[in-house]
Amino acid sequence: MKISLGLPLPGAGALASGVSSSRATPLVPASLVGLADKYGRRATDMRLSLTDKCNLRCTYCMPADGLDWLTKQHVMTGNEIVRLVRIGVEQLGIRELRLTGGEPLVRADLVNIIRAIRTSHADLPISLTTNALGLEKKAQALKDAGLTRINVSLDSLHPDTFAQLTRRPVLNRVMAGVEEADRVGLGLIKINAVLMRGVNDNEAPQLLDWALTRGFELRFIEQMPLDADHGWTRKGMISAAEIRQLLEPDFVLTPDRRQREGAPAERWEVRRRGAGGAPGVKVAGTVGIIASVTEPFCSDCRRTRITAEGKVRSCLFSHEETDLLGLLRAEADDGVIARRWQEAMWGKPKAHGMDNTGLDSADYVQPERTMSAIGG
Repeated sequence: MKISLGLPLPGAGALASGVSSSRATPLVPASLVGLADKYGRRATDMRLSLTDKCNLRCTYCMPADGLDWLTKQHVMTGNEIVRLVRIGVEQLGIRELRLTGGEPLVRADLVNIIRAIRTSHADLPISLTTNALGLEKKAQALKDAGLTRINVSLDSLHPDTFAQLTRRPVLNRVMAGVEEADRVGLGLIKINAVLMRGVNDNEAPQLLDWALTRGFELRFIEQMPLDADHGWTRKGMISAAEIRQLLEPDFVLTPDRRQREGAPAERWEVRRRGAGGAPGVKVAGTVGIIASVTEPFCSDCRRTRITAEGKVRSCLFSHEETDLLGLLRAEADDGVIARRWQEAMWGKPKAHGMDNTGLDSADYVQPERTMSAIGG
C-alpha cells in the first residue's frame, strides 16, 4: 500500500515493515550481494539527502514561496544517517557518498554528521552538493571534519541573472563561499550549471572560462522535469548538443579518453581557440555535460538515493519509494534494513523513460517530488 510522508510507527503493519509501494515485493535472489538490480547494474554511489529545505528558490526546482517542508520528526536524525551509511558501506558495497538536499548547509549538525561518518570510514570519499550560501563560514570546519570535496550549484556570474534564477540577490555571498572552499583546499571543486533558454544560455562560454581559470571542473546539466511548477518543456530545455554548440566558437572539445565508470557527466578535454579560431595546443582543462534527458546513461547507473525522511529511491525519476526510517525506529537489526534496501534496488527500472520519444508521449509522467525533495 502507499503511505504518506508521515512518520512510520513501530508495529503499524505495513508502516513498520517499511513498505511504501503499491507493487508486490520483487523476488530477490537469496544470494544477492550488494545493491544489484535484475539488469546487472550494481549501485555503489550513495546519494543521501539531509534536508528538503533550501534557502534559494531556483525557478527550475521550487515555486517562489517554497514548499511544505518536512517537520523535524519526519527527517532522519544525525545518528540515523550515520547508521544508514554504515550499513551501506559495510554490508552493501557503497564506495562513495554524496550528501545532498535541499541545501545541506542549513542543517546545524552537518559538521558533526560528516565527522561521525569519517570516524567510522576513513577512506570513504564524502562529497557535498551545495549552493555555497553560508559556505564561507563553514568551509574550514567541513574540511577538518573529513569532507572530501564539494559540488556547487552556480548558474550565472551576473548578479541580476543570478537573482532572476534563484529569486535571491545573494551572488556575492555564494562567490565568497566558493572562494573560501578553494582557499582551504576542499578538494577539486565542481561547478554545476543549468542553462535556461533566454535567461543564462548566453553565459555558457563565460562560465567555462571562469571555471578553467580557477582550476574548477564545470559540469553543465540539462534541465530535468523535476520542477515544482511542472513548467518544464522539451522545447525550452537546452540540450547537450546545444551546449556543445554554444561553447564551440570559443573552445574546442575533444572526448576525454578516461573511462566514464558510471559517472553521470560525459567529460570533454577543452582547448581555447586562438587567433582565427585555431585550437590551442595546450589542454586548458575539462568540462562535463550531464545529458539525463537527451543522452541518458541509465544502462550504467550506479546510484542509490535516500531521501531526507529515509526512503530509498532506485531512480531519480521513480514514482515509488521504500521506507527505511520505519525500520530504523522500530529497532530492526542491520541485516533486515540491508535486505529491504536490496529489495528496493532490485526493482530498479531498466530506464527512466525519458528517451527521445518518451517525453513527447502521454506515457511519461513527471514525478510528484521536486529535486529538492528527492535529493540530487
